[in-house]
Amino acid sequence: MIPLGIAIHGGAGTILRSHMTPELQAQYENALKEALNKGYSLLGQGGTAVDAVAAAVMVLEDFPLFNAGKGSVFNHIGKHEMDAAIMDGSDLSAGAVAGICGVRNPIALAKLVMQRSEHVMLFGKGAEDFALQQKLPVEEETYFFNEQRFQQWQEALAEDRVSLDHNDKKFGTVGAVALDASGNLAAATSTGGMTNKKFGRVGDSPIIGAGTYASNTSCAVSCTGHGELFIRTVMGHDISCLMEYKGLSLHEACDVLVHDKLVKIGGEGGLVAIDRHGNIAMPFNSEGMYRGFKNSDGKMQVAIYKE
Repeated sequence: MIPLGIAIHGGAGTILRSHMTPELQAQYENALKEALNKGYSLLGQGGTAVDAVAAAVMVLEDFPLFNAGKGSVFNHIGKHEMDAAIMDGSDLSAGAVAGICGVRNPIALAKLVMQRSEHVMLFGKGAEDFALQQKLPVEEETYFFNEQRFQQWQEALAEDRVSLDHNDKKFGTVGAVALDASGNLAAATSTGGMTNKKFGRVGDSPIIGAGTYASNTSCAVSCTGHGELFIRTVMGHDISCLMEYKGLSLHEACDVLVHDKLVKIGGEGGLVAIDRHGNIAMPFNSEGMYRGFKNSDGKMQVAIYKE
């Protein structure tokens, strides 16, 4: 019998207990639990890994404390430019969107790019037009407005800098990986990117092989961190390669990338990953990472800080 499993993340970085109230921590933990339960319930009903990761990520996109969907940060001109990607490990099909505005759930659009288009990635207005064609929910800018995000943007504008989500250096990208009853793996990632980002900057989240990757021969991976460094290390695909070509275990491969290769070039962040046997890894090299998993062994865990 194939074990079911799902793991999620809501961002990594300098997440300090001293900056967290009990009420705020409970909000984060409840959102993580809701996302896990949503995704796992689909797996338990015989649903696909693709459907499970999309559903879990949509829960996090709808939660304003994460930098994705409703909680996305402001770019340099005061817009919310969002990126997302999803990948099916059974046949390596994938869908991604970059630099989109107004789409309520970017991961839903990425899924439709995979399932209903001939392409892997759409960006900007073209992707938005495709969303309208597919009749996805589109929201006014007021839906995405968040006072805390607005103040972060104002401070970044005043200092003419690009901020990694929060002023306390948190990468708020969200993501999920899953293994279904058919033995198929999938990964999904969604983000609002960097506060005050300019020039149409795109990070690792929508780039297949960097921030998002899944292959039934090895694993599914969703990353969160300083996107430029994750692109340069081709994080998701490199983990898969270490497993497929060198025979490393999931945990060994993830440790090589997160705690060695990434660190050597000054990269910070983490990831969640699951292999075809249901093993789950959630490594990070930052102070904390919003994360959790649930599997058919009856285990469920959500965590924020280092153990």
